[in-house]
Order: sequence, then C-alpha cells, then structure tokens
Amino acid sequence: MKNFRNIIFVLVISTFVLVMIKQDSQKEVVSSKPIVSISTFSLYDIAKHIAGDSVELVMILPFGVDPHSFEPTPKLMAKISESSLVVYSGAGLEPWTDGFDFRGKVIDMSKYVKLRKLGLHHDEHHKEAHKLGSVDPHYWLDISNMILVTNLMVNEFIKISPKNKELYLKNQNNYIKSLKKLDNDYRKTLSTCQGDTIIVNHNAFSYMANNYHFHVEALSGLSPEAQPSAKKMIELVEHVKEHNISTVFFESFVSDKAIKSIASEAKVSVDILQPLGNITADEAKQNLSFEDIMRRNLKKIAKALKCH
Repeated sequence: MKNFRNIIFVLVISTFVLVMIKQDSQKEVVSSKPIVSISTFSLYDIAKHIAGDSVELVMILPFGVDPHSFEPTPKLMAKISESSLVVYSGAGLEPWTDGFDFRGKVIDMSKYVKLRKLGLHHDEHHKEAHKLGSVDPHYWLDISNMILVTNLMVNEFIKISPKNKELYLKNQNNYIKSLKKLDNDYRKTLSTCQGDTIIVNHNAFSYMANNYHFHVEALSGLSPEAQPSAKKMIELVEHVKEHNISTVFFESFVSDKAIKSIASEAKVSVDILQPLGNITADEAKQNLSFEDIMRRNLKKIAKALKCH
C-alpha cells in the first residue's frame, strides 16, 4: 500500500513537472517572436495582413483615440523600446516621436510615399496643429501610397524573420491585389456622379479627392481642432443649398456640433466619413479592415455625390 502511494506521488510530481516544462516552452515560443510596433491603423492593417501571427504586433495608438493628440504611456514606451521594428506614419502626425530613444530599427513612413502639399491659406491651422512644414499627413488615403508602404514593410519583415519569407510574399500579393481592386472600384463608382463636392468638418480627404476627381469643402480646413468662423458656416450653408447637397460629413474623434448646426440650417442629413488615422473601439470590435472601412466610405461618398 505504501509503495502504491509512492507511485501515485511520483506520477503526480512527474505530471506537474511536464506541465510546467510545456508551459515554459510555450512561453519561450511566444517570447521568441520579434516585436513590431505600428503607430496608426492603416499601417497596422498592412502589418496584420502581411505578418499575421509571425510577429508580435503592437498597435501604438489605442483604438478610439484621436491620433492628433495622443501621447504614449511609460508602459507603452517601454514596449516600443523593446521592438525590433517601429513604423510610424510621420509628416508631423505623431509629435511624441520627437526625441524618442528608439533602440531597434525605426521607419518614418512619410519619407517613402508621395505627399501632397498643403495650401497657403486655409491649411495654416493644420500646419500649426501638426507642426508641419508644408505637407498633408493623410497619405494612406491614396491607394498607391498604401501599395508603396506594403512593399517596404514586406522587405522589413523578411529581414527580421527570414524563415517566413514565402508567407510574406504570398500575403503581399493578396493584399496588393485587394488594394488595386479597391482603387478600381473607387474610380468606376465615382466616374458617373452628378455632384462634385462633399462637405466635411475636417479636410483629411485631399488625397482621395485628387485621385477620384471631386472637391472637398471643409468647415475647419485641415485642422480638426480649429474653431470655424460664423462667416465660414454661413458660406457652407449657402453652398449646400445652392448645390442641392444632401449630406454633410464629420468624423468620429471631433465635435459634431458645428457640422450638425449646418445640417440643421440647410435641412440635410449628417453622416460619418472615416479618414482612417485611427478607428473607433466599436469598429475594432467588428474587426473591420482598411478595405472594409474604405468601402463604407465609398458608398457614402457615392450617395452624397449622386453617382449612378
């Protein structure tokens, strides 16, 4: 009987040791993945579709937070410092990167894409808000820029995880194919519109408007924080009425008070247009991709412009 108890005891201890070894080995696998930190949603979407589970992806900007005013916590800064690769949007969108001590490789993606210059007058607020020289930072709304970023990111992933090269190349091909189809659908849908102007509270859409040949009238120029003047509001109400515009747009992270006032005065509807600097917590919960939200935007713009 005593021997039997001893056997049982040994089996229990052995099982416990095996479980602990297994857990440690699993932790080893998880911790062996390179850490890649990405600053904004559109860049994160590319990384997620290309790398999948082969790296530990860190989304620096929490979902539901305005990218214009975000500052990382000390805990998040420590995680960024541990990263093998940090990719940020650049062009003044992330002031927190100034003077940050990056230990691994860091890429300012704005240096590798085609940037649009800001206007001389109504964009001054935007320059001040972002501490910009002369460029519009919303370059991800140009599909050709998204393709450039994808190609660059694939090369960087191959460098930090060569064993996954075939996976990255396959995912690269699929992702770019979906981007090209998205671009084609925008061109086709917006080529047959009666209207030519959308009304927004914050003009983050100049890349899109330039590519697909429509105009943007913005309540506060390119600065989401700027307060619109009474004169500008009156002008927009008159513009909406004169051009028979049915919808005016605002975005999730800024006050909708002024744009709703214009909609009420002009007796038109209000809707959200998503500039994709970040997404809301609800959109993240739905697991929406860059393409998903861009297609939602397309439907709304096509309706507002009365496209056939």
